[in-house]
Amino acid sequence: MSKTVIAPLICQVCKKAKPPNSGMIAELIRPSLLEFIKKKLPDLDSKGFICLADLGEFRKDYIKEVLEDEIGELSALDQEVIESLEQHEILSADIEKQFERKLTFGERLSDRIAEFGGSWKFLITFGAVIVVWIGANAVLLATTAFDPYPFILLNLILSCLAAVQAPVIMMSQNRAEARDRLRAENDYKVNLKAELEIRHLHEKIDHLLRRQYNRLFEIQQIQIELLEEISRQKK
Repeated sequence: MSKTVIAPLICQVCKKAKPPNSGMIAELIRPSLLEFIKKKLPDLDSKGFICLADLGEFRKDYIKEVLEDEIGELSALDQEVIESLEQHEILSADIEKQFERKLTFGERLSDRIAEFGGSWKFLITFGAVIVVWIGANAVLLATTAFDPYPFILLNLILSCLAAVQAPVIMMSQNRAEARDRLRAENDYKVNLKAELEIRHLHEKIDHLLRRQYNRLFEIQQIQIELLEEISRQKK
């Protein structure tokens, strides 16, 4: 049994022969995008064929124009979203894993130190060490204390600890801020793409519904005409 050969269609834009499943008829494109394409190609035939590659380019330019009208000059993030729409890429990403891969050993160590320095374990341990230090020098080793009152060595150690701990905590906070900024940028890109996709789906569904209503109306008109013709024949 011979297979049915599907003839290729000629794209109105690139003028190349394409399989029917690699494009769509112009009249099936949502109206706003079709109107934009007709501005670029005034001779476009609504019954003609447009391949997906050219349609993606038009869609990219259309979204770019819409965003420029709504938010003004496009940022690098907006451009990335437009490119992802054209390439049908997924923008959502695990920011934590991406950020962790870029950390050096020193940065990981400072994060661990900052995490430990802000925990109850550190506070309890630090408080216990101070109590033992003061008790040992004030009571147990009163005559041979290595750091007698007013505990100058202890003050020196505490000052050095504070001097080292403060920059470490600040470095960790800077990395946390950078992580939050990356997360916010990723959320913005995902939300913008979702908004554009939802808008596209709404327009496409409305367009398909209008086409369906028009076809139903045409069918109804044909049925009415047939009924009228049958009634005339009976008379």
